[in-house]
Amino acid sequence: MDLGLRDRVYLVTGGSRGLGFAAAQELVADGARVVLSAPHEATAAAASARLAQHAAAAGAVAAGAVAWVVADNADPAAPGQLIAAARERFGRLDGALISVGGSPPGTIATTTDEAWRAAFESVFLGGVRLARVLVADLVGAGGAAAGSVTGAGGSIVFVLSSSVRVPLAELAISNGLFPGLAGVVKTLAGELGPAGIRVNGVLPVRIATDRVRELDALRGDPDEVRARLSEHIPLRRYGEPEEFGRTAAFLLSPAASYITGAMIPVDGGAISSI
Repeated sequence: MDLGLRDRVYLVTGGSRGLGFAAAQELVADGARVVLSAPHEATAAAASARLAQHAAAAGAVAAGAVAWVVADNADPAAPGQLIAAARERFGRLDGALISVGGSPPGTIATTTDEAWRAAFESVFLGGVRLARVLVADLVGAGGAAAGSVTGAGGSIVFVLSSSVRVPLAELAISNGLFPGLAGVVKTLAGELGPAGIRVNGVLPVRIATDRVRELDALRGDPDEVRARLSEHIPLRRYGEPEEFGRTAAFLLSPAASYITGAMIPVDGGAISSI
């Protein structure tokens, strides 16, 4: 299936590792160009080099398919920097994967005001701000007319959490902020539909990233924890990063031209709510 991604350009925040990197990898493999962000220069540059090698090996796009920007989601200047990099390097912009990162573990009782404020600035406001600035850019560049099936108006995907549907033990900040971001996704989908801009959320559960292994290690031996938790997933295993990446790439692509306002689980069936 041709997703129609060739030569399209997407921002990928948190793109140096984990779910953001997995999505960027699938985008470039299908011919897209990406501008990834990370808070540290060394990790951003290393991830960009890995993605360029992946793109070349796949024979998907010419050299120079990946650019990177050192940016923190909490920085108000980050959206402008990312958009400028896309326009200057590739001359166009078609959307973004907004990966806001995970929140620190903790219960309501143990999570401090400072932790809540820091997470709000990065996880919630950082994601909303990027979407707002990106939308202004996409609309200013000429969104698709209502009823278009080309996907030319752009696509935004938020990487959320299963806490949108079911609260998670000892992840109070996630339980507080991610359902709010899901509401933002639904609201934006309604507001931007007439401009042909689609907005969706993905809900990953137990994808085998470094972050998930770190969380498992808080419960004991990570391999034992993985085996035990896999028994509660209908597919009886953790998801692989590329499985998440393919889902995200599809939602960003014109192949998903009639999907907006959706919350798509990538969970092996783990989320039991309807």
